Amino acid sequence: MRVNEAGWDRVLRVVLGLVLLILGWGGIVSGGWGTALKILGFVPLLTGLVGYCPLYALLKVRTNKA
Repeated sequence: MRVNEAGWDRVLRVVLGLVLLILGWGGIVSGGWGTALKILGFVPLLTGLVGYCPLYALLKVRTNKA
């Protein structure tokens, strides 16, 4: 896995993932939407921490300069 995300992209993903997780786990959003936010929050958080996005690889998109 090669890094295909730029620094700003990684920061944005981590922040978005944390916001979604806080909304879900913090009880701000409850029910089915809260559960969805708990699950979906991990995707941008994980890809931001790792620096690799499988969807970017599939579409041959890179935000970093190689």
